[in-house]
Amino acid sequence: MAPLLLLLSTLLLSSLLSYFLFSKRRTQGSRAPLPPGPSGWPVLGNLPQLGPKPHHTLHALSRAHGPLFRLRLGSVDVVVAASAAVAAQFLRAHDANFSHRPPNSGAEHIAYNYQDLVFAPYGPRWRARRKLLNLHLFSGKALDDLRPVREGEVALLVRALRDRAGANEPVDLGRAANKCATNALARATVGRRVFHEEEDEEAAEFKNMVVELMRLAGVFNVGDFVPGIGWLDLQGVVRRMKELHRRYDGFLDGLIAEHRRAAEGGGGRAKDLLSVLLGLKEEDLDIDGEGGKLTDTDIKALLLNLFTAGTDTTSSTVEWALAELIKHPDILRKAQFELDSVVGRDRLVSESDLPNLPFIQAISKETFRLHPSTPLSLPRMSSEACEVAGYYIPKGATLLVNVWAISRDPAVWHDPLEFHPARFLPGGGYEHMDVKGNDFEIIPFGAGRRICAGMSLGIRMVQFMIATMVHAFDWILPEGEMAEKLDMEEAYGLTLQRAVPLMVHPVPRLALAAYQT
Repeated sequence: MAPLLLLLSTLLLSSLLSYFLFSKRRTQGSRAPLPPGPSGWPVLGNLPQLGPKPHHTLHALSRAHGPLFRLRLGSVDVVVAASAAVAAQFLRAHDANFSHRPPNSGAEHIAYNYQDLVFAPYGPRWRARRKLLNLHLFSGKALDDLRPVREGEVALLVRALRDRAGANEPVDLGRAANKCATNALARATVGRRVFHEEEDEEAAEFKNMVVELMRLAGVFNVGDFVPGIGWLDLQGVVRRMKELHRRYDGFLDGLIAEHRRAAEGGGGRAKDLLSVLLGLKEEDLDIDGEGGKLTDTDIKALLLNLFTAGTDTTSSTVEWALAELIKHPDILRKAQFELDSVVGRDRLVSESDLPNLPFIQAISKETFRLHPSTPLSLPRMSSEACEVAGYYIPKGATLLVNVWAISRDPAVWHDPLEFHPARFLPGGGYEHMDVKGNDFEIIPFGAGRRICAGMSLGIRMVQFMIATMVHAFDWILPEGEMAEKLDMEEAYGLTLQRAVPLMVHPVPRLALAAYQT
């Protein structure tokens, strides 16, 4: 009985504190009103209303309350941007004010207590980490230098699919694409593949860790929003996060130890990112004049970001693109015609072909629009109170941008729910738009200071993999399934996965020699 009374007392005090702070914010020194929003439950606020697909729920709420509305998640003020115009005000006009991340249990318990790039506070150390990745992994020169790695991994994927052609069992395309994307990134970052031809125990464990992280990162943990009850871990999220961190930490420690052994043995690796970072450990990075050196924890936190943010996001986008093309065979045929005209049928696609494939580029843009890998932008937090679109935004408010809803806004997009890549071609009405954070109508990588650091690599890899899969194969669904009735349901997480994996039979369409090079 005593523990129950203690819990009820804690919840009541949290609710009263939340109400007091919220009421105080409303009346302090601003002539502008707070944004409108739905009423919520005592203590929990609007948390119980989010549902299994929060991006859908927030889209429905925007239709009722407007493109800028307010929620109360426990004691946390949350504002939601649900139109391109409102998103631009937050991420362009007020970008500096919204450059921090709000505190969350995932960053604390998995991402080395905010020592990574994705969740680290905005400031000198964050800029130094981003500069390192931009220089050694994401710059134009680094991307060009690593092109043979990506082309080699995609060629291996093609050969594996070619070997499965004619088999009775269909291929899980998303899983195959994930292996390819992960191996390409792993060779660039740690100098070796993670998945091998025959999936071993280590590879299976790694895939499970990535899936678990994406699942946990998509959970709205009650303890993050209601002060005083986090220690109860009512959803069991923190316990699972700590266990996942232990598994990741052991995996990353193993990679670092392996690199050190190779260096001590005189057989140091090529210029993969981990070797570069280990070589920089003794150097003063001179972080805005403050000085500072990389630690093993810094390095592991960066690798954690890369392995999670740079793998499932790519493979899920490729899987969605192929699903849409199978569902729209006329668009698939048009894409194959372009590829045959530019590349021919005697070789595989090269990354150097991509600038000459405008329809493939349009397909990737349309996939990013309809199926953004991160449907809700990673949250930001206001450093100071401000006014946006005529509304008062309090200091410490959390910002969510509903990227999914913005890219389906009927006020902007003709036939927004239709897969129509030609809209991005000359004369299609949207040919001027890109996905690089300049056009807020379509921002799958975010925008502003905290735009995804790996955007250039992500765009290049998605286009290349889509082009290769479309060029090298025709695709047949398992017996009894019809393309026009293909299941397109979503499974919500940090990345927007398909609820049902895309199972397909690949049918080779190129000359035999193309699969052997």
